[in-house]
Amino acid sequence: MQRNFHRVVKILNGAGAANVNDMDVQRALDWAVAEAGVPGIVADIRDGDRRWFGAAGVADLRTGAPRRPGEYAHTGSGGKAFIATVLLALAAESRLNIDDPVNTWLPGVLDHNGYDGDKITIRHLLSNTGGLFSTGMAPELTSRYATRSAFAEHRFDAFTTEQLLAMTVSQPPVGAPGERFEYSNGGFYVAEALIEKATGNSLAEEIERRIVQPLGLTDTFVRSAQDARYPDPHPRAYSTLFYKDGTDPAEVTPENWESVMEEPGLDPLDVTEYNTSWAPANVVSTTGDMIRFVGALAGGTLLPPEQHRAMWTTVSTEGGNWTPHTRYGLGVFEFDRAATGGLTLRGVGGSFWGCLFYTVGTADGEHTLSLQTNTEWKSWDVLFRVIDAEFGVRLGG
Repeated sequence: MQRNFHRVVKILNGAGAANVNDMDVQRALDWAVAEAGVPGIVADIRDGDRRWFGAAGVADLRTGAPRRPGEYAHTGSGGKAFIATVLLALAAESRLNIDDPVNTWLPGVLDHNGYDGDKITIRHLLSNTGGLFSTGMAPELTSRYATRSAFAEHRFDAFTTEQLLAMTVSQPPVGAPGERFEYSNGGFYVAEALIEKATGNSLAEEIERRIVQPLGLTDTFVRSAQDARYPDPHPRAYSTLFYKDGTDPAEVTPENWESVMEEPGLDPLDVTEYNTSWAPANVVSTTGDMIRFVGALAGGTLLPPEQHRAMWTTVSTEGGNWTPHTRYGLGVFEFDRAATGGLTLRGVGGSFWGCLFYTVGTADGEHTLSLQTNTEWKSWDVLFRVIDAEFGVRLGG
């Protein structure tokens, strides 16, 4: 397929001219399109009073329309940070304690298949240390999207809360509570249900009241479980994240999944409209809003000091199916300072069919970069090259 590449750069700094980092970031964006198979990519940067926006590739492979500022996209697992923020805000009001066992709020929900809701706490859920298996690999989910034909059949299927909670405990634990990190959407499904039980409100209402309104996030919202669309403007989303024909999703594990993926070189499938009710929090946003959100979380201006410290108390993610060179807090992550030369970089992000959306910034919240591609994770080099170029680190080696 012939691709028609477009590139747009918008300089928003006070001097009206790009600095060296901007040009390095643009080269990384161009590389992602030319070499890594990304249809379109944007980087939005705030560094004090300096603003810069760069893009490469296209928003629409059919029309060749370029990427541009202000596009809506799904935040993927970035929604976990919204869930964690709400729960920490409730803790600050003494309406719950993050060390409460899950059974205090949702008796029996986790008491299946070897899990113990008296031992798994809210903190365990938010830090992915509750022993829950990697729910994103559950056959109940992956079978619906495993192959191109399955995706076409199930793309508008919606998951109920009851189905998500059942999926969370559908396979045995991978460890005891607090023993190890294992990245798992399931803990956040439980956390969502817990928020609604503790407040009597929907998660969407709590996110609107506690995050969206205080920060003035005019382009951020929780998408309903029935909706599969985006407001305009938005890029088309494309995916090659499918198993080879004949693969049994029940036999796919976090260790072997790469070996069963379809062969490279196939045209991407347009997956823009599909139901994402299984995505924790199901948040849609823009790079500009995510810069404001992550800057507030990193810099400590949204949560009180005690809850801010709890959010950024991290555990190792080694062997837990998450971004390399990172440690995980409560719905958020930090890059290991050994990999960044001592610089603290904090972030929120995730990837799934047709989308990668990461926002990373310094600990004072003043220097933040938001990166979005209209396809899923292709190589960590895509993310790392852009971060390296902007912050002067060497995550990519």
